[in-house]
Amino acid sequence: MDRINFEDIDIYSVLSSMHEGVVIADISGKVIFFNNTQGQIDDVAPKDAIGKKILDIYQLGDDTSPIMRCLISGAPIINETLVYRTRLGRVCNILFSVFPLYKNGNLIGAINFSKEYQLLEQVILSQSSSAGSVQKKSLNGTRFSFKDIIASDPEMRNAIRIARMSAGSPSPIMISGETGTGKELFAQSIHNHSPRKKKPFIPVNCAAIPENLLEGILFGTSRGSFTGAIDKPGLFEQANGGTIFLDELDAMPLTLQAKLLRVIQEKKVRKLGSLKEIDLDVKILSSVGQPPLKIIRNGALRMDLFYRMGVVSVLLPPLRERKGELDTLIRYFIVKYNQALNENVKTISPRVAHLFAGYDWPGNVRELEHIIEASMNMVGGTSVIRLAHLPPHIFSFAGKERLQTGSAGHNNKEIFKKSSLLETQASNEMEMIMDALARYRGNAARAARHLGISPQSFHYKLKKYGINRKAFVSREPV
Repeated sequence: MDRINFEDIDIYSVLSSMHEGVVIADISGKVIFFNNTQGQIDDVAPKDAIGKKILDIYQLGDDTSPIMRCLISGAPIINETLVYRTRLGRVCNILFSVFPLYKNGNLIGAINFSKEYQLLEQVILSQSSSAGSVQKKSLNGTRFSFKDIIASDPEMRNAIRIARMSAGSPSPIMISGETGTGKELFAQSIHNHSPRKKKPFIPVNCAAIPENLLEGILFGTSRGSFTGAIDKPGLFEQANGGTIFLDELDAMPLTLQAKLLRVIQEKKVRKLGSLKEIDLDVKILSSVGQPPLKIIRNGALRMDLFYRMGVVSVLLPPLRERKGELDTLIRYFIVKYNQALNENVKTISPRVAHLFAGYDWPGNVRELEHIIEASMNMVGGTSVIRLAHLPPHIFSFAGKERLQTGSAGHNNKEIFKKSSLLETQASNEMEMIMDALARYRGNAARAARHLGISPQSFHYKLKKYGINRKAFVSREPV
């Protein structure tokens, strides 16, 4: 394998295009690189920063400047927060990491990466929104209501019933279910079924926020609470009168869970560094990805917080337990992506239907939607989704199930007897190729030997069926 010669790489062009602010200083603290993103954060033109000392640009000292601290200690500083003021007076609030630069064992400088706190909050909030949805957000920040939930399964219908009945009360609701079962879909629906529907709905992914930022983001900060701190409302205050949705509650540190418990009990919030309490009128929704009692036993969730947050409990069943709804969900997603992708797909083939029926759906409804969307990008104007259109990962995962259950039996023959001989042969060939790639983690030579064909023939078939062997490189062997 050819080695990369890093001396041939224009690393500065890479750093210049990054969304993070980047500053490089030499051993004396003089700036030798300052990208445009850092200029936007500091409201300083890069050309005005390069050549100056760090302490001439920022109102910081050797003990507070990240770069100077790194140059003095020679050690990296990871994921810390800092509020500072530039010499021009702009107040900035950042999350930063800074790393020492060595050459031949000698410290020659430091490189600092920064993200603006306010921008980070926007990213965190956007991550909690449903990605890729065709629907547009309403003015309250939501897309979904109960009419968007497809459910004929008794357990799912019961979950909807409980959620509807409790939407109008002030009591907290905890939604539990595996990833992809629709927890935020339910949270938005609860908000839109409540008297608060014209007020804000604020989702926040507790797992996406660095621990040292979470308390300030949730409860707000007060001027003077720490050096350079500014008055900033937290998400609870922003949600006042509406709903806050704490997704992945069990990812919240236990120390912060105790403070959250007090907020719920007192219905008041206090900003960091402030003695003043703000009255709250907020509907609190939360979600966890496992049964709450299991999370409590594992020590990730305080029992007393569960009693307060789980006054009403909504349990969402996984897709593997509601396969009677598969056909309805498939039709729904086909209609949705016909509109989004300008296609005219009518249905899925019998072989795809058989594969779906036997698949365990570890990603639940979200995974099903992803597979339908991915397949409809591959149909090329045809009206039926066939095995050749499916993304490779489903064959890798389903292959494990086939080995465990031995599904190649009489039922297969009954289901596929109406397919043409050529179609059946092609489908079988493609499945064997994908199984071999999954078994040997994308190694084409080994997969070809396993199938008893030449490498040239194997690569021809990969091209023929549009199979990307690289998609199998990181898969576990089946």
